[in-house]
Amino acid sequence: MSRTLQAPVTVSFDYTRSVGPVLGRFLTGLRDARVVAARTSDGRVVVPPPEYDPVTHRQTEDFVEVSPTGTVTSWTWVPEPVPGQPFDRPFAFALVTLDGADVPLLHALDVGSADQVSTGMRVRVRWAGQRIGAITDIEAFEPLDDVVSTGSTTGSAAAEPVTGVVTPVTLDYLYAASPEESAFFRGLEQGRILGQRCPACHKVYVPPRSACPVDGVATTDEVELAHTGTVTTFCVVNVPFLGQRITPPYVSAYVLLDGADIAFLHLILDVPAEEVRMGMRVEAVWKPREEWGTTVENISHFRPTGEPDADYDTYKQHL
Repeated sequence: MSRTLQAPVTVSFDYTRSVGPVLGRFLTGLRDARVVAARTSDGRVVVPPPEYDPVTHRQTEDFVEVSPTGTVTSWTWVPEPVPGQPFDRPFAFALVTLDGADVPLLHALDVGSADQVSTGMRVRVRWAGQRIGAITDIEAFEPLDDVVSTGSTTGSAAAEPVTGVVTPVTLDYLYAASPEESAFFRGLEQGRILGQRCPACHKVYVPPRSACPVDGVATTDEVELAHTGTVTTFCVVNVPFLGQRITPPYVSAYVLLDGADIAFLHLILDVPAEEVRMGMRVEAVWKPREEWGTTVENISHFRPTGEPDADYDTYKQHL
């Protein structure tokens, strides 16, 4: 049996959110090289400030400024940082109780080795040179006895309070294809579209599934499908987004390949977006053979065949 295929996958996007009046006040303080905390109804000073009092559940209104110096209460060493962490060299994550606060703040502690970290050590904020109103405006904590701090303490020239943040989100993982999917991707590398048939109900699935969702039995029969099909449902993409490779408007559609029992999601091009319709007959357009790999992107897109539209009854069960 052929080895199943694996491929690294990265999912990334910028998450944008409004921060509200409480966190906005905290982030505005960071932008201006100040640490803003909140005093709760039980008298504790908490940083970052909670949006609502944990005892009374009322919105936080009592704000105080605390010192940028503090004490390490707990820590853990990071010997091999991963992408997205504060440093690309070994460092510590530490819980630091700032002077004037009662609850510790989690952040990076920049020291040369784990031997230089201890519970109870005194540290201070090292401010980032360019601050935008984000937690990363605190570049790191550093030992208080260090002579020189590299971060600037000059506040931002921006006068408006911080009302929102943009946070990059990235997920890296290794996708392992099933044996049926691996056969499908290897087929694409040969210019073939392969599906799997359920031995009980005889439905053909493409991309293939290991088991039939109708009968719950393994799909055992490999079926080669035509490169033509019918548009069942579709959407017109009008909004540009990060990483977009086609200029809007364009159409993303489900194509029911001839001989299949499940629609196949792909692009419809070579036709004005407003002319795409349900029932339109289309055919696969393949990239040049030298660009083929084990990927569905071997099929550049689908285009109209010029045939009459399919009768609604032939695809109404696949919407």
